[in-house]
Formats: sequence, structure tokens, C-alpha cells
Amino acid sequence: MNHDLSIFSVVLICLFLAGCENSPHKQPLIESNLHHEWVDIPIQESGHVIAYVVYPESKGKSDSVIVIHENRGLTDWVRTVADKLGQHGYTAICPDMLTGKGPNGGKTDSFSDSDDAREAIYELDPEKITSALKACTNYMRSLPSTTDNVSVMGFCWGGAQTFRYATNDPSIKQAMVFYGRSAESDAMQQIACPVYGFYGEFDNRINSKIDDTKEHMAEAGKFYEPIIYQGGRHGFLRVGMSEDASEIEKKAADDAWERVLSLLSQ
Repeated sequence: MNHDLSIFSVVLICLFLAGCENSPHKQPLIESNLHHEWVDIPIQESGHVIAYVVYPESKGKSDSVIVIHENRGLTDWVRTVADKLGQHGYTAICPDMLTGKGPNGGKTDSFSDSDDAREAIYELDPEKITSALKACTNYMRSLPSTTDNVSVMGFCWGGAQTFRYATNDPSIKQAMVFYGRSAESDAMQQIACPVYGFYGEFDNRINSKIDDTKEHMAEAGKFYEPIIYQGGRHGFLRVGMSEDASEIEKKAADDAWERVLSLLSQ
């Protein structure tokens, strides 16, 4: 009896560890020879934001991309997105919007699990999010290795923040919104850049509002181009980049990446 219980306990522990390895906080980083570093950027109004920066191998100056994480904070997967951008010649920065909000003033990696991180995300002050993103935008432009071209892309919660940031900073080159809700319609008049939407076929919670967004953006005289990717669901880029993704999920992610790189090169 005790022997059986011991075996059962070992099985449970193994299953738990396997689940941790598959959690958003534990997705493996891809192998890369690019330069990566953590930076601590002061925010003009108050406070600071810690961010992860990836530099490309380049002979000249590169354009920049701000990558805004999902509602679980700055995970390893988001850092792989930055690295992939670096592999294609862009300097990428991933601000940790949970800077100072974790236990003992920590950031995303200080939370015990991703559910706690998610709860903290939804307590953030929108204006402070904007200030942190502006600080990152200015930081990228201040680097001697970059141009003044800064694009923004984000996922889920970060997709919504991408759309919202476009209403707050007329200087950004473009906003690429992955399966995130749109900005408030009365703020769309402030948008000065094109907004591109990336949505999964099986994500009607978000997709059901695309037509309204198209209408509001058209009324405001702004450019908005949404594309729905066949076979994709909410979070389809992350899902499609995983090793166990189905062929249709991989295709959705590959097609979205092709579009991202095409837009950045324009």
C-alpha cells in the first residue's frame, strides 16, 4: 500500500513539473548569438521600467520594435519574439509592465504563478502604462545604433495596449495588434499611424468587434487593416510557434510573421 502511494506521489510530482515547464513563465528561449541585455529606464513623471533588449547583427542603424507582453507579464515566449525580430535586423525592446508590482517590488519573475501576475496586470494605471511606453520609445531613439523609426506590437492585453498607445503617441511608425481589443472610439482621432490587426479564426470574443472597429476607424479617417488567420485561436502566434503546434496553427503563425516582417520593411 505504501509502495503504491510512493509511486503515485512520484507520478504527481513529475506531472506537476511537466506542467511548470509548459507554463507561460517557463517556455524555453531559443538559442541565439545576438546580444541581449536588461535595462532600467527612468520614467519622466516618476518611477522606472525594466526592459529586455535584443540587438541585431548589423552594419548600420536599425529600426526598433516595442513588444508588449500578454496579460501574464514578460514571459520567456515574449523574449523569443524579440529575438526573432533581432534575427531579422530589428532592435527589439520588451518592457516589463509589472516592474515594481511584484512581491518585494519585483517584476514578472517575482510572482509565484502567472495567475497572480495576471491579477496585477489588471490593476495597472493606464496612464502609467502610456508613460512607460513613451519612456521606452525615447530610449530606443536615443541609442546610437538605431533610427527614429519605432513600431509597436503586442499580444492579447499587450495588443489592446498597442492600439491604445497609438492614440497617445503620434510619432510611432505603426501599431501591430495581435488579438487585442481596440482603443476607445473617441480616442481614434488621435491616431497618426497605420494600425494592423492580427486575429485568429476561432476567437470571436475579439473578432465580433472588428467590424465596429473598422467603422469607427473609417469615420475617424484612420487606416486599419485587420486579417483573420485560418485555424488560429486566441494566442495563435504563441501557439503556432510551439513545437507541438498543428500544421494549420503553424501556418497561421508563419503567415502572421511574414506579414509582420513585410510591414516592418516598408
